[in-house]
Amino acid sequence: MRASQVIWVVDDDPSVRSGLSTLLRSFDYDVVAFESAAEVLAHTGDTQPDCIVSDVQMPGLSGIELSVRLIENGWHIPTIFITAYPTPELHRQAFATGACALLIKPLGANDLAAAIESATSKSSG
Repeated sequence: MRASQVIWVVDDDPSVRSGLSTLLRSFDYDVVAFESAAEVLAHTGDTQPDCIVSDVQMPGLSGIELSVRLIENGWHIPTIFITAYPTPELHRQAFATGACALLIKPLGANDLAAAIESATSKSSG
């Protein structure tokens, strides 16, 4: 892992967003946290993150809709979706947008770290 990797965390729940950010920083990632997909879309500029960790169910645009919008804008960012409500249809939708992983809340720290490592190594290799 490169210490300069940037992970965007997108979750509408402040405690989840804070917990994920703290966890990822403990793994030496640079973290930028967002409370909504709309906030991410308003933030996009010239610099893309190495990976996005996004909740699926959020008010407004879902994590999957965010991924679709980013792809439409030419941003192909490795994305890991997290959800407390997994279904076969959600699994299909997530991977149809090119998701690297769909993890179930509550997350295991090692599972998340392994998913990010896998996602970022595929995108850089």
